[in-house]
Amino acid sequence: MKRKTLYFTAPRQVELREESLPALGADDVLVETICSAISAGTEMLMYRGQFPHLKDSHDNLSSDLNYPLAYGYACVGVIRETGKQADKSLRDKIVFGFEPHTSSFICHPSSLIFTPASLSAESCSFLPNMETAVNLVHDAAPILGERVLVLGQGVVGLMTASLLHEFPLEALVTSDCFQLRRTASLEIGVTDSYDPDIVKNKSIKTNSISESGYTQNFDLTFEVSGSPSALDEAIELTAFSGRIVIGSWYGDKRAPIDLGGAFHRSRIKLISSQVSTIAPELSGRWDKARRFDVAWKALERIKPEKWITHRFPIEKAEEAYRLLDENPQETIQVIFNYS
Repeated sequence: MKRKTLYFTAPRQVELREESLPALGADDVLVETICSAISAGTEMLMYRGQFPHLKDSHDNLSSDLNYPLAYGYACVGVIRETGKQADKSLRDKIVFGFEPHTSSFICHPSSLIFTPASLSAESCSFLPNMETAVNLVHDAAPILGERVLVLGQGVVGLMTASLLHEFPLEALVTSDCFQLRRTASLEIGVTDSYDPDIVKNKSIKTNSISESGYTQNFDLTFEVSGSPSALDEAIELTAFSGRIVIGSWYGDKRAPIDLGGAFHRSRIKLISSQVSTIAPELSGRWDKARRFDVAWKALERIKPEKWITHRFPIEKAEEAYRLLDENPQETIQVIFNYS
């Protein structure tokens, strides 16, 4: 049996390869993919050749990467076949798998997550990003009445803002370079969503924060823009003894960060947040299964399919990545569909 799998082969080069599926093991299942979601942050590092060659025992997905590379981690499909010793009742179940963009795959059922009947396949493909947003909020531990800022309103930023909107905050402000994403953020119900270039010019003001602008006003800031230079902005906008949760993965991108001057006296806490592990202070009570359960319920409440701006057949993958690379202002979430 053949399948089609997407490979990153060199910077800004992808190709769809037809390859043979491995034999179906006695305990395995065959999953036929319905859709898969592009991670516009991580996958664009792969596409542009900006990923670091690191080894991380906690994150097998993004470790030891080299071209040619089959990558992706948001596949939703249906179980079509079961091995001789696998549970036959699993056939026709809709499942989520942390698999590359591929038309079908074989795995042990224990590596799959069975999806809620209340969610569409496309909604289920948002699971990794929602788990990331849940992890970010867990690591931040927002406090009643805080002023909170989210830098970056891609899918992870929008989901983080959606979860934070459920908290009784004094103010929730977001930022993004692209009008489409700021509009989506405002539709969540945030206090304000601004263009970061305006803040750099010191000209933005809001009645709900301070007449003097946003500088050093936020108790809690999330940096999920994917741009390392945004960390300087986060430092400038976070108040004395505030927290900055850094959820972006910058790959091998670098930018100078000003840790002198005001930062040296600010007592700001920089918190590294990454979804492959659970914070030690939570791990006695939380595990991945509990966090996934919270993420599924959040997907049911937030209904993220409204953020899908483009759907491509997997055969047009090259066009999809070129769109994300050259015209990101037109996109929020891009989905592959499989016939």
